[in-house]
Amino acid sequence: MGQILWIGLGGFFGAILRFMVSGSVQWIAKGVEMPSGTLLVNLIGSFVFGFLSVLGERSEFFSVDAKSFIFVGGLGAFTTFSTFANDSFSLFQDGSNMWGLANIAVHIVLGLVAIGLGRLLAQQFVH
Repeated sequence: MGQILWIGLGGFFGAILRFMVSGSVQWIAKGVEMPSGTLLVNLIGSFVFGFLSVLGERSEFFSVDAKSFIFVGGLGAFTTFSTFANDSFSLFQDGSNMWGLANIAVHIVLGLVAIGLGRLLAQQFVH
């Protein structure tokens, strides 16, 4: 039962942080048609996941409860595939096909880059 509480607590903080970051970015970039807030939270989340996963793989850096809190709860709630999918669908539905394709491509390519950069940076700390 304790692990479920850690996941829930991480999810609480991750969801609030996503709301704040995504909303702030969307407000700043209100003239941009692409959903920049969703992109930024997914890139930040990918980078952090990549960075912390190396620490978790290479050492006993995280307890089981900490992994549940950070990875499943926190990052699971912070990043959001469903919002990304809905934003892309809405762009296609609105006739913005190029923006829809760009949104998909940018999320996937930059998400992979962010994971890789996070892992590379973390490896500098582990070695």
